[in-house]
Parts: sequence; C-alpha cells; structure tokens
Amino acid sequence: MIDFKPSINFWHDFKSNQIAGMWLFFGSRRALQIVRPSIPQLIVWGILGGCANTLFAWLSAGEVGEFNSQGLVSYALWPFIALIVGIFLSQRINNPRLMLVPALLWLVLDTHVALLQSLIQYLGMMDWLPYLLYDYLPILFMVLFVWQSLAVVWVFARELQWPWWERALIIIATLFTLVVWQISAKSQPIWKVDEVPPSISEAAIYAQPKVLNKALDSIQFGEFAQSHWYFLGVAGASYQDVFKSEVERIREQFDTRFGTFGRSMVLINHPATRDTQPIASKTSIEMALKRIGQQMNRESDVLFLYMTSHGLPNQFELENAPIDLAYVEPKWLRDTLDKSGIRWRVIVISSCFSGSFVSALQDENTLVITAAAADRESFGCSNEADYTYFGRALFDEAMREQHSFESAFLQAKDTVAKWEAAQGFEPSEPQWAMGKNMQLMLPQLEQRLFPAQNNTAP
Repeated sequence: MIDFKPSINFWHDFKSNQIAGMWLFFGSRRALQIVRPSIPQLIVWGILGGCANTLFAWLSAGEVGEFNSQGLVSYALWPFIALIVGIFLSQRINNPRLMLVPALLWLVLDTHVALLQSLIQYLGMMDWLPYLLYDYLPILFMVLFVWQSLAVVWVFARELQWPWWERALIIIATLFTLVVWQISAKSQPIWKVDEVPPSISEAAIYAQPKVLNKALDSIQFGEFAQSHWYFLGVAGASYQDVFKSEVERIREQFDTRFGTFGRSMVLINHPATRDTQPIASKTSIEMALKRIGQQMNRESDVLFLYMTSHGLPNQFELENAPIDLAYVEPKWLRDTLDKSGIRWRVIVISSCFSGSFVSALQDENTLVITAAAADRESFGCSNEADYTYFGRALFDEAMREQHSFESAFLQAKDTVAKWEAAQGFEPSEPQWAMGKNMQLMLPQLEQRLFPAQNNTAP
C-alpha cells in the first residue's frame, strides 16, 4: 500500500516533487515516498515541462524554426497517457491520491531532462563539446527520453510488486507507446523547421560561369627554377556542412603554410557558396585539372588533389540538389588526370570505400592516400564537425606536427584507429600507395611543405 504524505504548502510540495523526480531518474522507489501530488503541482509542472521542451526544440531548430502550437499538443500526449494510467492504478489499489502521481513524476523528470538536453544542445552550438561526442547526441537524447518513461513504470512495478509477466507486458506496451509518440513528435515538433525543396537561384545560375572562369584564371605559372605545389580541393556533397568546411580549412592551410597561394582553387557543392565558389562537377574538375596542367612545370611541380564527400565502392559522390550531377568513378578520374598532363600527383580521397580508387589511380609518379579501404566506411561526417575523422587526423593534427607525408599518414592512421575503437566502429583502414618514381621525388617536393625539416637536417 502506497501512503503519500499530505500536502503542506505549494513551495514545500514543489521542492519535494523536484527531489522525487531526481530519485525517479535513478529508478528509486524513494520517489514515491517523497512525491506530494496535487492538481496545482500537476498544472505547474506541466507548464514547466512544456516551456523546457519548447526551449530544447528552439535550440535544435536554430534561427530558421517557427513556433508550432501543434507540437505542444503532441507533447501533451504522453503525460495524458500517464494520467490515464494513474486513474487505472488508483482504482486498482483503491488509493485516489495515486491518480495524479504517474503524470506528475513524469512531468518533473521530463522538465529536468529537457533542461539538460537544452544545455547540451547549447554547448554543442557553441562548439564547446568534445569532438567525438557530437555523433552520439541523438542517441543520448533518445536514451534520456525513453528512460524517463520506463523509470515511472519500473518504480511502480517494484512498489506494487507486480508479477514478472505483468512487468514485461507493461514495459512492452510503454515502449510501443514511446515509438508512436516519437513519430508524432518528430513530425510535429514544438519549434518546427519547414522543409524547403532544394532550389538554385537565378543569380547562382548566371554567377557560376563567371565564378569558375575567375577561379581558373587565378591559377598562376610556377617559376621555372623551383618546385611548386598546386592545390585542388573538391567538396562533393552539399547536404552536409563538414565537406565545405574541411576543404576551405585545408586550402587555407596549404596557402598559408605550404605556399600554394595563387596556385590553389576549390570546387564546393553547398547552398551557401553557389554565388561565390565554383560547384564541384565532373566538368569543373576536368577544367580545373586542365588549367593546372597548363600552368605548372611538368617536370618539377606537383598537384595535391583533395576530395572529400560520401562514397560507395568505385563511386565518389557529387551532389548539389536540384542540379543532377554524375558521380566520379576511378577510371574517369585517372583518364582526366592523364589528359591534363600533370605528371607528379599526390591524391587524397576522404570518403567511404575510397580505397576502391587506389588501383586505378596509382602509377609510378603518384602517391594515393585514402581515408578507408575498398570495403570499409570512414567516419566523422556531420554538420557540427569542421573536419571528417581522417581530415582532422591528417591535416589538423599530423601535418602540423610531422615532417613528411609518410610520418603524417602513419600518425593519422593511428589516431583514426583510436577514435574508431573508442566508439566501437569497424576500422576504416586508411590506405597508402606510392609509385617508385614518386618515392624518389617526394623528399625534394616535401621541402616546400616541410621547410623546418630541411633547415634542421645535418
């Protein structure tokens, strides 16, 4: 028999219910010993829960969201079900005060969980969370939501000493209800972002030829007496920000540290750059490689080609909806490079299954590096990230610490393996393939990238 303590005053009851919600989070029956149910408490915690969830929905939607009153109706579905359960339980054990308890405890715990989620979401927006945590945020939020409902069932099942089959049945029913609620909440959030079909503006249509020609014209000749690096970055998929961010950051790194300013260009698929940067397509890649091949000294200059996107076996994704773009295949890329006349090549491809490009691209004058083996996925593609896992490990860390491509690759490979092991991912197994001529030539070319090593050598 559950014996609830009598109400004292509003604020005392409020504090007791708050403490009861904390005990509920840990699945403790002590929550039922502390809770003080009343209609005013139910109303107040219902308002607080709605406000806390509205805050979380607003932070999740960002600046582009709009308030959706239907979302509050959807939110009220679960406490309403908890109230019905309370009515059933109060009739079953003949305790009228029990009627409000399931809904009240759920609202108390939900309010605190929503505030915790809001804090985590805000820290993520400010980029104050550990990089590896971003991929787990949706899972964390889902676990918190599921547990707050199961905790109510668990506490009552233990307190009322239900038989095992009854506990199992009510838990299954609860999980089913959670799925239905989650589907409803997803389609009707409290702060809604209306999905807008992808489109391309008239300005972008006319700007693209000018932007591409300007980028091509900016590629300078290399001085005959020196070896120069030329950089071409390709961000393939427009629907995730990480590829655009990664290519821009790596280009800046090459221009400022490795002397490619005036000899670099990027091709980016992203809605924000359609007026300012040439899009990444087979046509623009071919034109860029042709231009670089015309401007560089074939005998002494080298191309650094970096491509980042999603991928499939023998496919590198180019996507910029609503434009219909063909994917890049290994044979096409090899043929295009050969036609450009570029002799010395360092090619880095960051995508899932990128190792499937190695056999087609490797030759005596080429170094090929891929983020994954031919049958493996790579990781770290999210809108919150500035780099993919491999891009961060190689360029943002190893290339700033090591003094050769080989040592940087080995460090990056080890770093990525540690990150993947920590998260339980299947190893991506980055690949390295270097031709025998490039093996002899690379130390000379690296003097432009790693001058510190050359200055300190005996």
